[in-house]
Amino acid sequence: MMHHVRSKIPYLRYVDNGWMVANHTIISLRQSSQAVSQEQPVHPIIDRLIQGITSGKRASLAESITLVESKHPKKKELARELLNSALRLLKEKELNSTPTFRIGLSGPPGAGKSYFIEKFGKQLTAMGHRVAVLAVDPSSNFTGGSLLGDKTRMADLSRDPNAYIRPSPSSGNLGGVTRTTNEAIVLCEATDYDIILVETVGVGQSEYAVADMVDMFVLLIPPAGGDELQGIKRGIVEMADLTLVTKADGDLMPAARRIQMEYTSAMKFVRRRLPFDIWLPSVFRISSVTGYGMDRAWSKMKQFHERMIDIGEFNKKRREQRKVWMWNHIQDQVLDRFKTHPLISQRLSSIEKRVQEGELTPGWGAEYLIELFTKKL
Repeated sequence: MMHHVRSKIPYLRYVDNGWMVANHTIISLRQSSQAVSQEQPVHPIIDRLIQGITSGKRASLAESITLVESKHPKKKELARELLNSALRLLKEKELNSTPTFRIGLSGPPGAGKSYFIEKFGKQLTAMGHRVAVLAVDPSSNFTGGSLLGDKTRMADLSRDPNAYIRPSPSSGNLGGVTRTTNEAIVLCEATDYDIILVETVGVGQSEYAVADMVDMFVLLIPPAGGDELQGIKRGIVEMADLTLVTKADGDLMPAARRIQMEYTSAMKFVRRRLPFDIWLPSVFRISSVTGYGMDRAWSKMKQFHERMIDIGEFNKKRREQRKVWMWNHIQDQVLDRFKTHPLISQRLSSIEKRVQEGELTPGWGAEYLIELFTKKL
């Protein structure tokens, strides 16, 4: 469809994941970009990293992600420069290639997510895909986190030259983890990884955060009883574009069939992210051990990807995600600046103590600190 439109309107070009703009606009943007480049030479570190990324080097990708995770002011400046270069690189690639596919994977403990990702990742690389695995775990800073992205738990996939595995950054702040994961996705795609698997490790809000950064959300559930599945929130089930019942082999096959039927029935009564005439979520049984259902699951994912691209939902969601990403940056940076503000640093401990002792209400304490912060702005 889009190719047909392009042939009919030669003065337009396909950019920005589906937006069409006039050639003179692109020329103007490129001239502006070149002018900026002439005024501000690329830092040698950024130049080296971008060269490594364009060559598909995993070492350069790992170093780049470490840079964007840094909280050091000078490194944050370099990270911004690096991301701008990576985004420009992606723009050029998007003109001539199929869009990348970002898949979010979530599920309760015991669902076998790590084993599924390893087998699924190997299946994809065998087809010629390049796969990146990223983990979102806001709890890792407090618990040491069971990082599902940990290479020790996906030994075979980590040795695959066409795969890259990155554990979650150590941060107790979900907003910070979300921001760096978004940036890691961009860097992975710039390094020619066409399928990004984003795995939620924490519970609660991390699933919603991941849904805001991927194209498709897949829920993995074990063939367990009702009590074991109570931890799966209704909202997470509503977000799922595909549900996979894992461990459908051996003695667990009857239980897997039962759970599949229960969830298939339940899907009729939950509110959907997309209308049923656009996409009807399915519930499949799979086994990472025997490979049962794995091909079918991938076929369904591809069908979803193609369908969303065809109806324009893919581009719409990506654009909305970039806006969410911007607001995550704003919240993250404003909070950092608030905490490091000289007047706040002087009074924060005493205000916190008075709030803890019940001398001040939390609302009054917050208002007082915000007034201090805005005085010097």
